[in-house]
Amino acid sequence: MNILDRAKQVRVAAFDVDGVLTDGALYYTDAGEEFKAFNVQDGHGIKMLQESGVAIAIITSRESKLVANRAGNLGIEHLYQGVENKLDAMNVLLQKLGLTLEQASYMGDDVIDLPVMRRCGFAASVPAAPAIVRQHAHYVTRAGGGHGAVREFCEHVLHAQGKLDAALARYLA
Repeated sequence: MNILDRAKQVRVAAFDVDGVLTDGALYYTDAGEEFKAFNVQDGHGIKMLQESGVAIAIITSRESKLVANRAGNLGIEHLYQGVENKLDAMNVLLQKLGLTLEQASYMGDDVIDLPVMRRCGFAASVPAAPAIVRQHAHYVTRAGGGHGAVREFCEHVLHAQGKLDAALARYLA
């Protein structure tokens, strides 16, 4: 099956955070507070994908109030943090939504993401991911994590589903 056919089947898109929604750098203040930078274009891509009817989830091994805040800001109701086994989290999500692995996409950037990437219908990654991760991705973005990779992925899914023109139409009126 080619990548357009895989993307056409996506009904839920799940994303890792560090290295995908961010550039992977971890920033700490002297007080020990963590902060991250999120890309607004990635956020808008997520919103367009949501509006097209695709459910959105975040599945991450780290736990951060920042991520919960970003998820809330984007209206992402499916948030799984502190996850050791991302495939288990994906299976819980799919059961909740009544979907199959073939209808799921996951975008990750490291070996911890491989179990879910290898089983979902459409796996994506970023250029900076280790070679083994890129080898198991159906689609590797041109843009880097935290620098438009998620937007590129969202637009690819929208295009495959014939919904990109409709998603962009209101901005061209």
